[in-house]
This record gives sequence, structure tokens and C-alpha cells, in this order.
Amino acid sequence: MNRAALVVIDVQESFRQRPIWAYGSNPDMIRQVDRLVAAARQRGDLVVWVLHSEPGTGGLFDPALGYVRLIDGLVPAQDEPTLVKTAHNAFTTTNLQQLLTQAGITDITVCGIRTEQCVETTTRVGADLGYRMTFVTDATLTFPIPHRALPDTATVAEILADPRTLTNEEIVTRTEYALAGRFATIRTVDELVGATVVGSGG
Repeated sequence: MNRAALVVIDVQESFRQRPIWAYGSNPDMIRQVDRLVAAARQRGDLVVWVLHSEPGTGGLFDPALGYVRLIDGLVPAQDEPTLVKTAHNAFTTTNLQQLLTQAGITDITVCGIRTEQCVETTTRVGADLGYRMTFVTDATLTFPIPHRALPDTATVAEILADPRTLTNEEIVTRTEYALAGRFATIRTVDELVGATVVGSGG
């Protein structure tokens, strides 16, 4: 029998403090994550929350600043673990794999921030570890990516004006192409929530 888990990655206040937040790919992401969480709870799936931390850096991911916490409105249930990672993927610097093994998890659904970074990287590592991965694109969020030659001091306006900048749409498309058929099945929130609603009546 397959047992499933939903892993919610880095949906934290750190990102909302960045000027680029207003240009995110998916303004509806928080509601979509909330729908996935509700559906997972209804099915009895394990829900795991993951936060990203960069201690001692003085940046927005330094826990000393107080932003390494879930975005307001997302609240774990009492029995849902919250893990704190310091690497891009959710496995390397946490006990996520141990938790999943103890719970007998074979299938993982992932969502969160950023689409092509921590969520995609977690998906790739999870697939390599033998889990059946589901990537829910419309419950992820990303931001335009500047060209490597653009200085770190570039403003949001400069990033958006640079023709070399990867747009949100390009990032999402590339991520789906890279993952589908190799590392994960791409699904939508409506597909997963709909399956729960249909299944709950039988």
C-alpha cells in the first residue's frame, strides 16, 4: 500500500520582505498551498513543513531577524513537523528522509518557493532516493532571474528591464520540461483536490 506525504517548502516571510515579491509568478500561491494542505489532511497524508535558514548571515533568511517563519495564514497542525534546512533541497540538512521512512512514505507531493530552486531540487533528490514525486506547479512561486553578469546591487527595475532576465513563464516552463517524465509527475491543485473530493464520497 502506498503512503503519501505533502512537503511544503519555504513558504516563509523571508521572501515577502524582498522588493521582488510583488513580481512573483503566482499571486494565488498561498491559497493554493492551503488547498493542498487541506486535501492532504482529509486523505490522512503526512504534511511536512520546511523552512530555509541562513544563520549568521544578517540577511532575510537569518533567523535572528524573525522572518524564518511560515507566511501568515499557514498554520501546521499539532502533529505536523516543521523542519529547518540550510541547503537548497529539503533532505540534506534535515531528518526528512528519516521521518518519511518511519511513516512508510512512498509518494511525495511538493509545493512552495522557489519553483526552480528549492522545490525543484527537492524533487530531483527525492526521485533519486526512490520516492514517487508529484510536482504541483500552480502551488509554487518564483521570481524573475537576472543574468549572471548583472551585479548583485541591481534594482528590481534593472532586473526587469534587462532582456537577458529569465521571466517567470520561462522559468516555470523549463522546470516542468526538466522534471516531467524524469523526476516527477506534474499535477495541478485542482486535479489533486478534485481527486480528494471524488474519493471522499466512496
